[in-house]
Amino acid sequence: MPDLAGGRRCAVLGSPIGHSLSPVLHRAAYAELGLDWSYDAVEVTEERLAGFLDGLDDSWRGLSLTMPLKRAVVPLLDELSPPAEQAGAANTVVIEGGRRIGHNTDIPGAAAAIAERRTEPVRSATVLGGGATAASVLLALADQGCERASLVVREPARAAETVDVARAHPRAAVVDVLRLGVDPVPPADLLVSTVPVAAQDDWVLSLVPEVDVVFDVLYDPWPTPLVTAARASGLPVVGGLDLLVHQAALQVTLMTGAEPAPLAVMRAAGEAALAHR
Repeated sequence: MPDLAGGRRCAVLGSPIGHSLSPVLHRAAYAELGLDWSYDAVEVTEERLAGFLDGLDDSWRGLSLTMPLKRAVVPLLDELSPPAEQAGAANTVVIEGGRRIGHNTDIPGAAAAIAERRTEPVRSATVLGGGATAASVLLALADQGCERASLVVREPARAAETVDVARAHPRAAVVDVLRLGVDPVPPADLLVSTVPVAAQDDWVLSLVPEVDVVFDVLYDPWPTPLVTAARASGLPVVGGLDLLVHQAALQVTLMTGAEPAPLAVMRAAGEAALAHR
């Protein structure tokens, strides 16, 4: 358990990182919890990650990881939590006794975000994109009993790691790999997008009428074309801020020991920050 009275250092790492809302969320949590902790955004590439970690001193307590570091960090860690090991990706590192412990809060964070908008079980899903976030979403859906998922990607060979992760789940959904913009996609309960706005073309938007809920992991820019189309169709929308807040609240608990984290305060801070962009 960390010393809650003393100032500790935390940060979010990634590249690019300037858009990240994580500092806003974590600082809001620290203020609510009365902690004299710092949390910054640090530009770190895959090539610089090992050196950055080796340079951390005893003042550091935790790190959040975003693109493209969630998988790259795994071989640099001393221990992985079961979800991080299952995903082959860590979006959280807790530093304790000089050891680096990797966690994955994207998985429970995605499940919690979806549950806010849909109370019925998700039996089928379409997931756009094949990276670490897509893998975490597929694992979250498998945890909830999803039976079939279509993973839609530009290059199926590059999604092999994500497919392997999803199919290794003890209650794995049947995962079909389809080509973005080419293969027909069957109707599903949920459409999840982990792709950038530039990839949300007419073909992607044509998938909206075939689903009941749309989940876009982006939060900036917002709303995305996919979210705009979903709203026009009257569909419930799960946003990137929903995911970010839930996974960040879990990170705050892991790093500070405070449970539960002040989720409502963190969400309000994130909404206010986005409103001023």
